[in-house]
Amino acid sequence: MPPPSAPIDPDPLVLKAAAALATFIADHPRLAVISGAGVSTDSGIPDYRGRDGAWKRPPPMNHQDFMASHAARQRYWARALVGFRALSEARPGAAHRGLAMLERRGHLDTLITQNVDGLHQRAGNRRVIDLHGRAEIVRCMSCDARRMRHDLHAELAASNPRWLALEASVGPDGDADLEHDFSDFHVPGCARCGRGVWKPDVVFFGDQVPAARVTAAADAVSRADALLVVGSSLMVYSGYRFARQAAAEGKPLACLNLGHTRADALYHLKLEAPVGDTLGALSQYLDI
Repeated sequence: MPPPSAPIDPDPLVLKAAAALATFIADHPRLAVISGAGVSTDSGIPDYRGRDGAWKRPPPMNHQDFMASHAARQRYWARALVGFRALSEARPGAAHRGLAMLERRGHLDTLITQNVDGLHQRAGNRRVIDLHGRAEIVRCMSCDARRMRHDLHAELAASNPRWLALEASVGPDGDADLEHDFSDFHVPGCARCGRGVWKPDVVFFGDQVPAARVTAAADAVSRADALLVVGSSLMVYSGYRFARQAAAEGKPLACLNLGHTRADALYHLKLEAPVGDTLGALSQYLDI
């Protein structure tokens, strides 16, 4: 092995992917980008699916179950009290910084993210559509009041102090692999209206993306020269629809993702290489 101070030779696969992606960007300088969980895994946030597109873990909370069942909400918020620290402590990684660089250099028109962690904005992206919302905000489902999630978590911790000592491996979107008797976990209601259910301001499975976000994302795809998919299998239709739209409009599509995606038949360029490393190496291949 080289001494600790010696530079490590870049991975040829990464350099080849970065060069190919730079060529695609040069040919199509105004991009719409769809990002997914693979962008944030280097930041310590697990993803849902493996390279074959199959679930790595049970599917996340369903909207109808959350709204209909107090027991489901107890389970959700108890697990979140343990697992959300992975999101709250996460920092932007090389993939986020690479996409922010593309925006600064004028190559990225709009970033449509399926993630709810807010890391793109923290990395410097400004033209972002949070397709599935933002996890750090909670909303009352009766009166539409909003509060910061850390404030609700402080209330949950004060009401359920013994749960703070529990540990479990973290899951995507602030979940934790915690199995327990949740029946005594206290979940506060909305103090403003006295009857409302607090829910993260995100689109759960079984829910619908707000129409205004869909329209804004569709307009961004139409406006762009090409669509780039980064770190997403597009197994969820809310993101896949924009790949279908781009193909229908005759837009070139490129993808940087490790493994199978739902839109593999649509891509003009498919790059299977580490997302963070490739976007981190991209700048050296772009004209300043």
